[in-house]
Amino acid sequence: MKTNKIHNITNSGLKAPKDYFDNLEDRFMAKIKLNEVARDSGFKAPEGYFDSLENSILNKVSEQKTTKVIPLFNRKNLLYISSIAAAVLLLFNLSIFEKQTNWDSLDIDTVENYILDENVGSYEIATLLLVDDISEEDFEYLEFTDEAMEGYFLENASMEDLIIK
Repeated sequence: MKTNKIHNITNSGLKAPKDYFDNLEDRFMAKIKLNEVARDSGFKAPEGYFDSLENSILNKVSEQKTTKVIPLFNRKNLLYISSIAAAVLLLFNLSIFEKQTNWDSLDIDTVENYILDENVGSYEIATLLLVDDISEEDFEYLEFTDEAMEGYFLENASMEDLIIK
């Protein structure tokens, strides 16, 4: 059995025809000339066209007219838009939408919560009251029972305040 290994092969199996490389250059140049003739499309530039081409392009570019540019945001449009925005802002900031508050519209729970949360003391409340505002008639409808007094003292007074010395 004969084994063919790559390093033992001396013949590649490819052969060039006889005298192939002798006139290769002449055949190559003949092909190029045939392609040049075939490429002739029939279009030709006039004589002297490329001599004056540069000057004609420069003349056309320098004679180009300037066009009028209209900006998107000109002063007039910007003034209209800003005045409309200011009018809308002014409309919402006016007090026509706000409800006027007075003492009658305040809820008792709201006032109590404010006094408790803000740590308003009796001295601060007393400065708001005038002597003319307080009269005996304001306290006539109040009834103090023993149970109510006892509950008040147990909740608000300490033992030291209740002991009589």
